[in-house]
Amino acid sequence: MPNYVDGYILPLPKKKVAAYQKIAAVAAKVWREHGALEYRECVGEDLKTPFGVGFPKQFKLKSGETIVFAYVVFKSRAHRDKVNAAVMKDPRLSAMCDEKNMPFDPKRMLWGGFTTIVEA
Repeated sequence: MPNYVDGYILPLPKKKVAAYQKIAAVAAKVWREHGALEYRECVGEDLKTPFGVGFPKQFKLKSGETIVFAYVVFKSRAHRDKVNAAVMKDPRLSAMCDEKNMPFDPKRMLWGGFTTIVEA
């Protein structure tokens, strides 16, 4: 059975990478404890591209911002729904997710669920 992946992309002020990393480390622990198979948070380093539309242009990055690309792997969509329901009730995460205190603007975050079609 193919895995299911939740993907996230968000702009983040470079000066807030350390604060974001602390939140992401707790989130990784919470998601894994509730059953996620993998959890990755990646910060942009090489964002210039010779083709297509690069992340900086698409997100209209402001000076001093970078991109975070993150994903969580699950067994299936049903497994994702079960894990995410538990995660959203976990007090460790809800304590950190006050929109006013986030190190990024959640309104600029992209998110979606994806079925894996190739895995190598």
